Amino acid sequence: MQRPILTATLAGLAALVSSTAQAHVSIASGPAFANTSQEVAFGVGHGCEGADTYRVQIDIPASVSSVRPELNDFGQVDVETDAAGTVVAVTWTKSETSVLPADSLYYKLLIRLKAPAQPFTMVYLPAHQTCRAADGTETVVDWVGIDEAEGSDVEPAPALYVLPVRFPGWNKYTVDNGVDDLKGFFGDAQIVWAGSKAFSVNPTTTELISTTEGASALTSIAAGQQIWVKY
Repeated sequence: MQRPILTATLAGLAALVSSTAQAHVSIASGPAFANTSQEVAFGVGHGCEGADTYRVQIDIPASVSSVRPELNDFGQVDVETDAAGTVVAVTWTKSETSVLPADSLYYKLLIRLKAPAQPFTMVYLPAHQTCRAADGTETVVDWVGIDEAEGSDVEPAPALYVLPVRFPGWNKYTVDNGVDDLKGFFGDAQIVWAGSKAFSVNPTTTELISTTEGASALTSIAAGQQIWVKY
């Protein structure tokens, strides 16, 4: 399977649902901040059809820099670089003696990295998960899908939301690219205002918006639009 390494502007990310694999590798640490070094956690929710996860490889796109994986109890970590010395992949591998007889644990793998200076975009970090059954049989699941048009047999790649640096309280931004996935980008915001329209994931705040005279629900943000966000 081809392994795409892409940075994409988000106009809307549809949920990609697998019908064949029980595994799942995704971003577990929430959004990242543009042009800022931070820890990003990859959560491995399940193994493969009852088998324990043995190896996880994360592909690093060119837009991501300052990559330094963190050691943990999962296993050995290896870094792959290109001819220029740029990190292109990080792999964690269990020792054969530590592979469990069944899929019974949740794993979290950490990489410290600098997100691109492109707020209100998404960075896709394709993952490749290898599981090993008790009889030694290995299964590989490639989490590389970035477009629902690729089909239901392509598993979704871990997607990192990139936000502008912020401060507690009110923040004012101009959105360079249109944003449709408000829940993904503003899931931890108290409220987002754009003109007379507002958005919040809090159902109580949403109800207040709907009953406030002159206000209406914000469902998307156009490119070039100015917004106010309270954290």
